[in-house]
Amino acid sequence: MNGPRKRTTGAFLVQEDEPRGPQQRRPRGRPNLQDLHEIRLLLRGDSVVDWYRLALNSDDDVRRMLRVNGFEPDDRGDMQRLEKLRAEAVRYITGSLGLRLDSVVATELPALTLPLLASRNSRHARHACVLLKVMHIIYHLDARELRTILPIADDVLFAAVERNVVELFDQLRESGVPVAEFAWSRKVKASLITKLLVKRETNAARVFDRLRFRLVVEREADLLPTLNLILRRFIPFNYVVPGQTDNTLIDVAQIERRLARARDVTVTPAGGAPPFNEFSGEGYQVLNFIADLPVRVDRLLANTPDAHLAPPGSVVFVLAEFQVVDRKRAEANEQGERSHARYKHRQYHRVRERLLRAPKG
Repeated sequence: MNGPRKRTTGAFLVQEDEPRGPQQRRPRGRPNLQDLHEIRLLLRGDSVVDWYRLALNSDDDVRRMLRVNGFEPDDRGDMQRLEKLRAEAVRYITGSLGLRLDSVVATELPALTLPLLASRNSRHARHACVLLKVMHIIYHLDARELRTILPIADDVLFAAVERNVVELFDQLRESGVPVAEFAWSRKVKASLITKLLVKRETNAARVFDRLRFRLVVEREADLLPTLNLILRRFIPFNYVVPGQTDNTLIDVAQIERRLARARDVTVTPAGGAPPFNEFSGEGYQVLNFIADLPVRVDRLLANTPDAHLAPPGSVVFVLAEFQVVDRKRAEANEQGERSHARYKHRQYHRVRERLLRAPKG
């Protein structure tokens, strides 16, 4: 039997595990435990660093997770990069933290086996999970450092992400995902100024959503299957930005109940309140989240004078905001005080108030 297909789409590695074509609508199978945990993490804005274990079932699951994170399991160079990440993580855990790691996890088994090991009820699972969490952080830091030395403009990276996400959503539509509307945009400078002036943190580093994608599905029942599919295809659940999910749309309790019935404990309960947008009108319902998308810059710089700066496998991350809603709620969100025009009016009022505020006394 053939395994899931892999498609290289420009800057992304895309997991393609469903038949394509207008006559082959995607079946709505029940998500497995790993799927449910990924969706819950996204909806609650949790961090994968608080997870106790994974819930993967097969080598295909591992390959899917690696691909959406920018690794090609069949590429020897990519697997060598994975081994280097493991070695650095082991040095940090044993050297800086003074913790002991089982040698089976630290060196003996291939790094490719760690995700399945972290999904098993075995004495190695905890150490495998610890190691993967540190590898996750190092991978992100390395990509951020690479971004500072590459001669590549944000505009080029944004354009690459836009092209690929648009193509991916075209593929989803072809495979039967009920997409009613799909749009994308970049926040213009005036909008960035407004956002920084209405926020307490007047720091441009806190503006995540310069690149935005909006997806409207036909029905409320389509929301969870669609989220499941985009997480499986191209958004790494582990790089959904913690604490930046605004979910007034989907009841997380329904997922919690399904996980409780399965008696599956994977994550420490999150603390703190979810983000609150004071400028949204009463009754406004939407799912907004921020994700860091891995972009293979070795492909973007191939055959250029700067190609040597991005050796094979080089990845940087691009932050993007995703907004997901069903058609009925999308239409309701444009009525009265919930409309975008009223939202902007409230923001501008706050900006004028802050700028013109006089000292007390």
